[in-house]
Amino acid sequence: MIQVPEEFARAQAAHNGAAGRAFVAALPGRAEEFLDRWGLRVTGPPMHGAASLVLPVVRGCDPAVLKLQLLDEETEGEPAALRAWAGGGAVRLLGHDPATGTVLLERLDAGRPLSRLPDRRRAVGILADLLARLTAAPAPPGLRTLGGVAARMVAGAPAAAVRLRYAGEAALLRDWAAAVRDVADEPGDRLLHWDLHEGNVLAAVREPWLAIDPKPLAGDPGFDLLPALRGRTGEGERAEVLRRFDLLTERLGLDRGRAVAWTLGRVLQNALWDIEDGARVLDAGQVALAVTLSARRT
Repeated sequence: MIQVPEEFARAQAAHNGAAGRAFVAALPGRAEEFLDRWGLRVTGPPMHGAASLVLPVVRGCDPAVLKLQLLDEETEGEPAALRAWAGGGAVRLLGHDPATGTVLLERLDAGRPLSRLPDRRRAVGILADLLARLTAAPAPPGLRTLGGVAARMVAGAPAAAVRLRYAGEAALLRDWAAAVRDVADEPGDRLLHWDLHEGNVLAAVREPWLAIDPKPLAGDPGFDLLPALRGRTGEGERAEVLRRFDLLTERLGLDRGRAVAWTLGRVLQNALWDIEDGARVLDAGQVALAVTLSARRT
């Protein structure tokens, strides 16, 4: 029987409450069920992030990983996205249980995420190339849509703005909602990863680098840029953000004005979540990024 790491159990309880605690309690039995059902043998200790527990396994002689996760709006689309990409730039799907969201995936090198690549500029180029490949695919039917996400954000922004401590930050929140409103009539139909940052890209054998852990939706690729813009900027942050934005929009063939608007939408989405969790001030880093990108709207 597997041992659920305490850190993972605490994260599930903090983020998902009673549902997270129930999920953790069921994990040992669920793991045993799928190890038996899919003929798997565990070959190492569990790995985890905040949202999923991953077991390194073999099926026959083939290495794989068993990913156990709470089924929700973000995770339920993962199998459909991985099938659509069919291994092109992303990890391959080997098995899926719709009732629980459990997936069997090809094994990549978890010890070599892109975030460990010393050359930051090369890492951003790799992210850009992967994003271009992944967002070239049309979204399969049934995924949540950016149109729906955008409508909820715009509708929720006025009430969220009045909960902020500073009038200037409330004005920023309303400006971001207005930017989303300007482009919301064309939300797009591409398959978005939604969370492609350097930690969600792993080294592999069949390709040098592959994306993992999508939280997919159908929409405009401009909504996919923020994670790549935020990572490892360091000194000269403003200039580096603009350089990354120009690189990403060029590689993906995006209209820069629309890409700015959708990136402001991602900043808005994060802000709304923070305010819902009790924040009364905006994240300073994301405010700085949004202000920097606003120069690219025209």
